[in-house]
Amino acid sequence: MAKKDSKKSTKKNSQLVLRLDKDERDAFVELCKELDTSAAREIRRFIRGFMKENTED
Repeated sequence: MAKKDSKKSTKKNSQLVLRLDKDERDAFVELCKELDTSAAREIRRFIRGFMKENTED
């Protein structure tokens, strides 16, 4: 029997595709590695912050 998890699911179910310069992308990914984070995590953090700053609650 499957165990039911009461925590909110953190599985991502959507993608955002964007195009950017290869050198810029490589520099961003490298900087994220140096800062012990991931490019995806930083992009998600940016999106959440941008939405929070630009929406009314």
